[in-house]
Amino acid sequence: MFSKTNLISTIITGLWGFLGGWLLWGIIGDPMLADHTVTNGLMKESPNMAILAIGCLIVGFAFSTMYSKWARGTHGTSHGIQFGIWVGILIGLGGGLIDHSTSNILDLFGTIINAIIYIVHFGIIGILASLVYGKSTAKG
Repeated sequence: MFSKTNLISTIITGLWGFLGGWLLWGIIGDPMLADHTVTNGLMKESPNMAILAIGCLIVGFAFSTMYSKWARGTHGTSHGIQFGIWVGILIGLGGGLIDHSTSNILDLFGTIINAIIYIVHFGIIGILASLVYGKSTAKG
């Protein structure tokens, strides 16, 4: 669990979580989701960057650890993207629909857009984790 490979994967996936999240939600998603936000003032004007970075590293660590167990030594990009897509479906679509049914965050269309962004985001995280683990196992 605390291997060199997992540490490298955690850093790379955590970095993508931070920068990719900014790209996917901050730059691309924000204009698409703006008209689908149900509650005004829900999002902070400026996030707490230190806590955001820590959260991204935790997600990277959890994802990398679960991926390493799921892949069972087979670390191709197709395995990584499959795992990432399933995590994106779990969090983005499953969690998003639960949130939609219980709270006033996004309308249904916004929830679907957000789920697609989650699936893309975690699909890329899966590719990155599979590349790190694949390089590690290729060295023997």
